[in-house]
Amino acid sequence: MKKLSALAVCLAAAFSFMGCGGSSSGENGEVIVYNWGEYLDPEAIELFEEETGIKVIYDEFETNEIMYPKVEAGASEYDVICPSDYMIQKMLENDLLAELNFENLPNAKANIGEQYWEQSKEFDPENKYSVPYCWGTVGILYNKTMVDDTVDSWSILWNEKYTDNILMQDSVRDAFMVGLKLNGYSMNSTDTTELEEAKNSLVQQKPFVQAYVVDQVRDKMIGNEAAIGVIYSGEAIYTQRENPDLEYVIPKEGTNVWIDSWVISKNAPNKENGEKFIDFMCRPEIALMNFDFITYSTPNNAARELIEDEDIRNSPIAFPDLSQYDNLETFQYLGEDADRIYNDLWKEVKSE
Repeated sequence: MKKLSALAVCLAAAFSFMGCGGSSSGENGEVIVYNWGEYLDPEAIELFEEETGIKVIYDEFETNEIMYPKVEAGASEYDVICPSDYMIQKMLENDLLAELNFENLPNAKANIGEQYWEQSKEFDPENKYSVPYCWGTVGILYNKTMVDDTVDSWSILWNEKYTDNILMQDSVRDAFMVGLKLNGYSMNSTDTTELEEAKNSLVQQKPFVQAYVVDQVRDKMIGNEAAIGVIYSGEAIYTQRENPDLEYVIPKEGTNVWIDSWVISKNAPNKENGEKFIDFMCRPEIALMNFDFITYSTPNNAARELIEDEDIRNSPIAFPDLSQYDNLETFQYLGEDADRIYNDLWKEVKSE
C-alpha cells in the first residue's frame, strides 16, 4: 500500500488498537474493523463516526495468512474484515462468515459494478457473504531509463542482463503465479509436475533477483534502486505519480485479477453496525475518497464517474479493459494439502 503522510499516520494510529481492547463504545455502539494496513482513508472513519455515532475500533493486518488464524481462533471478535478472494473462499468453507442482509446495504447493491459481482462468484458463488472493496491486477513495473528490452512477458524477469535489478514478491502464491504462468500453467495448479517445474524456474531466476520484498517494491522502484519489479496495479499507480520513468504492463502469459472484499465474521458482536459501516464505504463520495487515498481501483462505478481527472478515470492501469488480455485468473483456495505443497516448494526456492 502507499505510504501515509505524517498526519495520516497519526490519524491511522488513533484508530488502531491491539487485540480489540480498551476502547469505549460510541453513543450507538461500536464496530470492530480488521483491514489491510494503509487501506482506508482515516477521514472516512471520522465521517462515519460523526454521522452514525458508532465508534470504530480499527485493527490492521499485513497478509491474509496473518489475518486468518486470528479470526479462526476467535481470540479477537471482529465485525468487519477485508480478506482477498481466495481467503474468503477458505473462510466460507470453514464457516467463519455471516450471511449479509442486503436490505441494509442499498449503496452496495446500487453502486458496485455488475462485472465485479460476477467475478466475486468465483469465491462467493451466490454473492451472499461479501461486498467488493478494491480490485486490480499483478504485473511488471519497469524503469524506462534502465530497461531497453521490450517488456511484455514474465520472461524479462529471467534476463541475466538485469541481474541484481529484479524485485520479486515475497509471497508464495504471487511468486508461484509468475513461475506457473511463465510455463503456461494455471496459477491455481495443484499438479505436482507443474509445480515442480515452476519451482525450478524460480530457483533458476534466483541469482538475478536483488530481493524478495512486498511494500519495498514500490519504494525501491521510485528511488531507482531496481529496474524491474513484480507489483500490484494500485501500487503502480502511486509509483508513477512519484517517478514518471516507471511503466506498468500485464504480461502476455496472463496474470492474477484479484478482489478484496468486505465480509462480516460469523460471531460478529455488532453485525448490524458492521453492515452500516460497509454500506457507508459504498457511498460514491466515500469510495472516491478512498480511491484517491490508497490508489487501488474501486469497483464502485458511481465513484469512478466522480473522478474529475479523465486520464485517471480511464487509466489502463486502474481500470483496464480485461477483455484485451488472455489467461487472466483469480486465486482459488486449493485446500490444506495444496497449501502445504506450495509452502514446502517455496521454502526450497528460498533455501537454494
